[in-house]
Amino acid sequence: MTAVAVCILLCLLVPPSLSCPKGCLCDGRTKVVDCRGRGLYDIPRHLQPDTLELHLQDNRIRGLGSMAFRDTPLLRVLDLSNNSITSVSPSTLLGLRGLHRLSLANNGLRELDRRLLGPVRSLSHFDLSNNSLSGLPGALGESMRNLTQLGLAHNRLQRLDKPLLDNLEGLVHLTLRGNPWRCDCQLIGLKLWLETFLFKGGVVDEVSCAQPEDMKDKDLQMIPYQLFHACMTTSYNYLFANIHHLESERSTRGHTHGNGHQHSPMGIGEGFGGAGAGLPECEPKQRPRPVNLRHAIATVIVTGVVCGIVLMMMLAAAVYGCAYAALMAKYQRELKKSEESKGERGGDHTKAAEKEPLENAIA
Repeated sequence: MTAVAVCILLCLLVPPSLSCPKGCLCDGRTKVVDCRGRGLYDIPRHLQPDTLELHLQDNRIRGLGSMAFRDTPLLRVLDLSNNSITSVSPSTLLGLRGLHRLSLANNGLRELDRRLLGPVRSLSHFDLSNNSLSGLPGALGESMRNLTQLGLAHNRLQRLDKPLLDNLEGLVHLTLRGNPWRCDCQLIGLKLWLETFLFKGGVVDEVSCAQPEDMKDKDLQMIPYQLFHACMTTSYNYLFANIHHLESERSTRGHTHGNGHQHSPMGIGEGFGGAGAGLPECEPKQRPRPVNLRHAIATVIVTGVVCGIVLMMMLAAAVYGCAYAALMAKYQRELKKSEESKGERGGDHTKAAEKEPLENAIA
């Protein structure tokens, strides 16, 4: 068989899907596909199915459709930073169960669907910096339990929902700078969460207040709780419950972690370069809350018992008082009758004494 025939046979046997996309660089050994700065408007086709890393930053991609990466089910690193992405389908990442690092930084995203990360089970690095996000759905946090690094810097965030924060159990590195945070009662949850996060050894840059005017440019972590005096009672209950939680953890662990306010912002390179490898590990879970509930129930029961005893004592005192008054009244009546009867007998004796001398005189 001639060499030409062998080449023709190989071309027929090898499907085009195993070739490298035009203009991209493919490394067959590391399974890395580099399509950076190629002026692409869409996700390239004919990617090798065993691709582990796909770099698409610095292109002109505007949107991500449903199952956009169905040809690369083994993908572990996906970098889409510095494009023009404004929309992402809820099923874009469908099939990427092994994805570890995802960057959507430096795009035009205004919102994310709560179902976006549903198919992903092992995401550890997620960079959303430099977008136009005004909020994140709380349900999104259910798919972010394994995150160790999260970038939210330079968006339009004014608050973060507590359900989202509570799910970030393994987070080590967080960037929040450059957002117009509104430091009112709604942000007490974030302030308290940050204290727990820092206490566990986490690293965060800053939360600089943009509103209200009297707190502008102040770091939320440095603002004393007394300045939130206008907050509702429920907010204060949440505040003191979390303060008690922190004190309990301190007494249990017996030591604190250093570098609580270390400033180490996570850029695009850091988010995908493993910069957080040397950071302290977080505890996997926060302490259970039912203990406080049991204390509250016990307090209510004890209070009810004490109140019941006081009421019984008051009732017994009232009955005793009434009985004593009745006995005294009866005693007074009997005493009065006795005095009256003695007076009548004394009058009869007087009359008899006056009558006896008169009879003697007549005689």
